[in-house]
Amino acid sequence: MELSTLLIIIGIICIIASFFLKDTSKKLERDVEELSLQFYQETNGIKRRLKVIEEELLLEPSFKVKPATKPITTKSENVLKQPNKPVNQILVRQVIELNKQGYPISEISKMSTLSEEQVLHILNHGGQS
Repeated sequence: MELSTLLIIIGIICIIASFFLKDTSKKLERDVEELSLQFYQETNGIKRRLKVIEEELLLEPSFKVKPATKPITTKSENVLKQPNKPVNQILVRQVIELNKQGYPISEISKMSTLSEEQVLHILNHGGQS
């Protein structure tokens, strides 16, 4: 037998054998497609959460702070106005509980983001206006 005939026979045997062997490329394609779909879904979920956070922080999508809708007041003006402003009941309960735990007024003020006057007002009136 000649070398060329032998090579042709080996080639035909390889082609026939390739029909009977498993094709792993289709499984790999499917896995890559599933992975890319999961990545796309996770990215969209992160974008939605980021948009909610941006709205909560009053940020525009370009990360610029929106201009204030209220005029800016000084701290002394704020202290005078705040006792008249109603305080959220959750904050009232938090202030009362912190006082029961023995925290000083200044610490309660820092933790609750209320002025010391507001904290004193809440503690003196038991959370009632």
